[in-house]
Amino acid sequence: MRWLRRIGFALATIIAVLFTVWAAAALHFDLPVPPLRTPASVLYLLVTLGALLFLHRTHWGLVVAFVAFGIVALWWFSLKPSNNRAWRLDNAKTPYADVNGEQVTIHDLRNCNYRTEESYTCDWETRSYDLAALRGVDIFITWWGSPWIAHPIVSFDFGDENHVAMSIETRNVVGQGYSAIGGFFRQYTLAYIASDERDVIRLRTNYRKNEEVYLFRTTAKPLLARAIFLDYLERANRLHAGPEWYNALTNNCTTNIAVSVAEVRDIRVRLDWRILLNGKMDEMMYEDGELVTGGLSFPALKDQAHINQAARSADDSFDFSRLIREGRIGFTEKTLTVEGPVQLFGENRNHSAGGERTGSSVGGSALRCSKVANCSRVRGNRIQPLVPHAMEGFSAVHIRSLAVRAGRLSP
Repeated sequence: MRWLRRIGFALATIIAVLFTVWAAAALHFDLPVPPLRTPASVLYLLVTLGALLFLHRTHWGLVVAFVAFGIVALWWFSLKPSNNRAWRLDNAKTPYADVNGEQVTIHDLRNCNYRTEESYTCDWETRSYDLAALRGVDIFITWWGSPWIAHPIVSFDFGDENHVAMSIETRNVVGQGYSAIGGFFRQYTLAYIASDERDVIRLRTNYRKNEEVYLFRTTAKPLLARAIFLDYLERANRLHAGPEWYNALTNNCTTNIAVSVAEVRDIRVRLDWRILLNGKMDEMMYEDGELVTGGLSFPALKDQAHINQAARSADDSFDFSRLIREGRIGFTEKTLTVEGPVQLFGENRNHSAGGERTGSSVGGSALRCSKVANCSRVRGNRIQPLVPHAMEGFSAVHIRSLAVRAGRLSP
């Protein structure tokens, strides 16, 4: 049995070393007093690794390492995010929405006018949309270096009422940039940015260097698009009321999309390595039938989806959204039209032309349906969209950025 003890001790030592490295990094990134971060991190490493090295015969080194890790972990998990900080101008406000029947009003929708990437002025607008006009969902995917990492932006198509772009990002304070390693710690709060496409897309195509943007039409039908849109608004309302930490692994742009889609379709989030290495998410969506392809191969579809030149030509035109879509697969009137009745739970749920009715309770909540078969559970002031399990559209993997979220629609 001695060899078993040796294996167990070796595994415990490896775990202790990994915990020690994580704790030292947490001190380096998140200690509230910046001048003490590096000294505290180095001292922690010296003391803990020294204990593991010099006290290994008595196992006290492991005790020191695990106790020290526990203390740091308790402190780290006690750190709370705040909405009251010296935010950058483009992060000064967070959006929130009111839902009143078929009308949605979004407050503090961002519309920045850029002179350069770092020189801009931002307007925070209030815009209203008719849910009945929502036709589908588009996805922009941006690459800026590694082909393995990208940033998705979901855009909801309201036809003549234009588009609402939703980008899930870090919310940065003045002077703060993004750190890939820091994103695994408590450096940033999570932001849902509702924006005009001339802001959030044109920033990436026209002003940032070395960013390449691609635009795809998804196969999400209006009912699924509606449910995802309302879910996004719920999430934005939650973050407006109470902030959350961003985390590059568990609470980021793609993981939140994956969970939103899974929840509205009432399915589990699918595990796929391309959710984390989201530079390959366009391939995943193509394979899963989540993109309108026009019969093209994936390389051909992606090639025609590149919009940088079109966006530069459109610049600040009021027709920016139309111009960047012109001539691309998925954006003709034919592909934007959804034919046939909406099927709910395997049967036609169209109700009388009289419009909305409230039926029997479903799971302890009233079931509200409109004449176009858009149904939702109503729990107090909460609206919980219902989407058929077999609905065509996305897998749990997206439209964007895809895996942990907390919260739903606040009143």
